[in-house]
Amino acid sequence: MNKSLTALGLSLALVGTAHAANWGYEGNHGPEHWEEFASECAQGKNQSPIDIQSAVQAELAKLELDYNGKAISLTNNGHTLQTSLEGDNNLLVDGKSFNLKQFHFHTPSENHVDGKSYPLEAHYVHADEQGNLAVVAVFFEEGDANPALTKLLDKVPAKDSNVTISAPFDASALIPSEKDYYRFNGSLTTPPCSEGVRWLVLKDPQTISAEQIATFEQAMGENNRPVQPLNARLILTKQ
Repeated sequence: MNKSLTALGLSLALVGTAHAANWGYEGNHGPEHWEEFASECAQGKNQSPIDIQSAVQAELAKLELDYNGKAISLTNNGHTLQTSLEGDNNLLVDGKSFNLKQFHFHTPSENHVDGKSYPLEAHYVHADEQGNLAVVAVFFEEGDANPALTKLLDKVPAKDSNVTISAPFDASALIPSEKDYYRFNGSLTTPPCSEGVRWLVLKDPQTISAEQIATFEQAMGENNRPVQPLNARLILTKQ
């Protein structure tokens, strides 16, 4: 992947404010207009999100997440609610260590599974020492209230502000115990839509209550990019 795009993609992944005045999810700033300042959003062949279907069985390694740190603050950057982290939080994939930089949310979900959308999706954004990205995605389906989300949403920041997370919040608090996953190559789901991102989408959804869904919707609005063509990509799943 082009180094300048990698750097720009990582910058956006970490901060989420690049081109803030130029893009959004509605009207003239919506996804159909992102190509006007980020050509890869339209010209790329491995764009995310996707509708996950017809997965091919493969010898996928067990997902190795070693999260030992805490989420310490929550920022509303105008596009999403995004955490800041402290401590040592790592993902091992393809023999490489990727450090967790932040996790953030989309409502409704960006990725679909066999045409199904979920009310919420969390994206855990990791980077290795070269700036290559790997995203672990977690779905949430409506059901019982999620105790971890209750802690996280104790104080919800207004747009362009942040709040300290008062109660200790483990970086792993929203990760399901069952870690079977789908894997595919993709991109950032926001401008500049840089490709070369490893996507690892966990199959087991967490629960979220209707009230919690409403809290996210009120804070973020609908912030999901439409699903993109799969083209020649394979979606892998464990045998």
